[in-house]
Amino acid sequence: MTLKECFTGVDKVGTLNCIPYLFENVVTAAFLFAGIIALIFIILSGIKFLMSGGDPKQLEGAKNTLTYAILGFILILLSFAILNFISGITGVPCIKEFGFGNC
Repeated sequence: MTLKECFTGVDKVGTLNCIPYLFENVVTAAFLFAGIIALIFIILSGIKFLMSGGDPKQLEGAKNTLTYAILGFILILLSFAILNFISGITGVPCIKEFGFGNC
């Protein structure tokens, strides 16, 4: 089924067949948003580090921000590795390819 087939009728109203496409778009947008936010926090922690002026409290805050931003970014990247691992264990290779029309 394609996205065009998901909308039926005269009014082109979405049906329950559209839910996989909606879910796919939401997950893709969430991954993109999370990656952008992680990169913004990495940049902001660098700016905080430069602007700290040697103050130990501000340096510690910048280091913590950088640490958590990098951990979040790694977690985002590891989510794909987790999907591949689950795919290998369960023997369902189509979950590696993003989308519901692949199986």
